[in-house]
Amino acid sequence: MAGDEIQVFDRRAVLKHRDRAAVLGTGEFLFEAAAERLADRLDDVKRRFARALVLGARGGVMRAALRGRGGIEILVEADESAALLARAPGAMRAAAGAEALPFAAQSFDLLLSPLALHWINDLPGALIQLRRCLKPDGLLLAALLGGETLAELRHAFIAAELAVEGGASPRVSPMADARELGGLLQRVGFALPVVDSDRITATYADALALCRELRAMGETNALRDRRRGFTRRATLLRAGAIYSEKFGGADGRIPATFEIVTLTAWAPHESQPKPLRPGAAKVRLAKALGTSERSAGEKAGR
Repeated sequence: MAGDEIQVFDRRAVLKHRDRAAVLGTGEFLFEAAAERLADRLDDVKRRFARALVLGARGGVMRAALRGRGGIEILVEADESAALLARAPGAMRAAAGAEALPFAAQSFDLLLSPLALHWINDLPGALIQLRRCLKPDGLLLAALLGGETLAELRHAFIAAELAVEGGASPRVSPMADARELGGLLQRVGFALPVVDSDRITATYADALALCRELRAMGETNALRDRRRGFTRRATLLRAGAIYSEKFGGADGRIPATFEIVTLTAWAPHESQPKPLRPGAAKVRLAKALGTSERSAGEKAGR
């Protein structure tokens, strides 16, 4: 599908929320955690990346996590929110997002994106642009929120709206499925993709405290089909009660799950390992596994 046909998110709302987060300036813990994960993966790569781009720079969380790692000589920080970029003084900055990158082909050796790609309407198109910006054998390291993110909040609001209003509206954004992202990276032209995920669980005094944190992050509802207008007080109270009853701990606090999916992939280059052609293996699978080989249709024990 063309990018203009994929409209899950209201991009103006996404930008508005990020500009507001820049003013609040308090909801950075999740982005800092994602940036640290990307920097740790960079430590595993024994080479230098002279020119690097950070997509979703916010106030410089990725730059802070790098701490001189990767041999980076030129670091460009990009974010759609000029207000967030203004919090990274002295950096080479560009007001840009993944859906419309202003950089020439093969401009960078390394692309880093800590929690920006999950708000993209056309993720395949954005990944194609990222690959285009990478030099051959350039590295993509990206983190985005996965499908288990805020599962508790989603459950509480659906149950509350059904009970109070007789129907449910979309409250939590659909997130990428980690199991599908490896195939997507290959389809858009990346080589050697690796996808893994882990979960961060934060606890809050109540559901309203969690919602305030999401607001400070700039991660509140930006779905195009979201309900416009205020949520009923009765619905909010019921959602908070359901959240506490079903998920609350013995200390009275509630957990919130954030799934961070990390993507590692390379722009193709002739020096990279290639998969063997079918039938080109030099050791039979049965020998490698230490078992007996049987022909198709042969039953065990015969």
